[in-house]
Amino acid sequence: MKTQEPNGRDERRELLVLALPMIASQACEALMMVTDRIFLSWQGAEAMSAAMAAGVTCFLFCTFFVGLISFGNALVAQHLGAGQRDRCALVGAQLLMVALAGGPILLCSLPIGRAMFAAAHIDPFQERLQNDYFFIVTCGAVLTLLRSAFASYFSGIGRTRVVLVASAAALLTNALVAYVLILGHFGFPALGVRGAAIGTLAGAGAAAAVLGATYFGAENAREFGVWSSLRLHLPTLRQLLKLGAPSGLEMLLNVLAFEVLLLSFHSYGAAAAGAATITFSWDMVSFVPLMGLGIGLTSLVGRHMGAGSPELAARAAKAGMQVAGAYVAVTFCVYFSLAEPLVGVFLRPETTAHLPEMRALAVFMVRTMSLYVFADAMSIIFGSVLRGAGDTLVTMFLNVTGHWLFGGAAVVCVRVLHWPARTTWIAIVAFVWCIGLTLWARYRYGHWRTLRVVRAEGEL
Repeated sequence: MKTQEPNGRDERRELLVLALPMIASQACEALMMVTDRIFLSWQGAEAMSAAMAAGVTCFLFCTFFVGLISFGNALVAQHLGAGQRDRCALVGAQLLMVALAGGPILLCSLPIGRAMFAAAHIDPFQERLQNDYFFIVTCGAVLTLLRSAFASYFSGIGRTRVVLVASAAALLTNALVAYVLILGHFGFPALGVRGAAIGTLAGAGAAAAVLGATYFGAENAREFGVWSSLRLHLPTLRQLLKLGAPSGLEMLLNVLAFEVLLLSFHSYGAAAAGAATITFSWDMVSFVPLMGLGIGLTSLVGRHMGAGSPELAARAAKAGMQVAGAYVAVTFCVYFSLAEPLVGVFLRPETTAHLPEMRALAVFMVRTMSLYVFADAMSIIFGSVLRGAGDTLVTMFLNVTGHWLFGGAAVVCVRVLHWPARTTWIAIVAFVWCIGLTLWARYRYGHWRTLRVVRAEGEL
């Protein structure tokens, strides 16, 4: 692959071709979550907050498997870059086996999740709603893992449009099922948070079906030898576990830190819980598309590193920051100037208790959140480059340390120092900046340029 201009113009184009479907795909995921919470807000702030907390908790227990599976993106891309096309589907088969094994294991998290909700000292009504949502989505978590496995494979081979189509199918399916079951239309009872949980699983199932049909379809099966690769291959599985486990552990510990942060805000009371739910809902709208850019960047960097071209990988990183910088500039302007109407989307005077207090705090949090979107972009871009090159262990350590510093800070601010919610939120914003700067420093150190994950035939 040649880069004709040193300013990275061609790399930006290549990155955008690869990443735009993933950005749109992740945007669908964010819209799906926001849609559910808007529907639930019509039933009260408690239902909206319960779905948020329970959804994060379920994702927490899924994260090790999701993070492990997501490294398949880089591994598939490196094999593709090295010209080892037959090994791409071999990695895909190991991803599917990990997903199928992870589903039953996640059922063991049900009592742990209930214990976490009880220990958070939240409103009893909200706790009951959280348990309902958590039980349903955990029982169907294998659909989420299978979807992640297929998506990781297709991202690795650069066919990200398939992932976009699957995400669009998930969004439409979820929106229809959630509208019918949350609010009770077309003769169905209004199930509230249980309807939202069923809608989430329906969306995941629709996406997995689209991706699975394409994966086992004639074209992909013939090109990559899918059926002959559908077997346990211990060397590939060991490599996936060795390099992917740090990514899985990183995601698990990061989401656990976020869970601590979220439940700490919930302990302030219903108004702060609602404000945090609104803020993090809009945070996901900005953050999740950046994850799509990161997925595309991981694939591109992995491809360059597999081909032995760290300089092209560095140019891809520069292009990623340029694209992310333009995106977050727009995001900052929108969140800072339009915070009040954005918060108002989730508020219903007839169903929302403590409305003035919740509105004021949420507006403050959304505006302050706009100050850390660039730090989020730094974390995602440089973290994606490091993972794509195989520098997963140190990246995990730096990311996890930063997240637990702000998770621990939230507990200290709320439970020990008894700071008001606004002051605690300002401290959290500062810690997010620390994470972004730390990952940038690791990237600048340059050790990732020397790493070699995929070797020539016969060396594995």
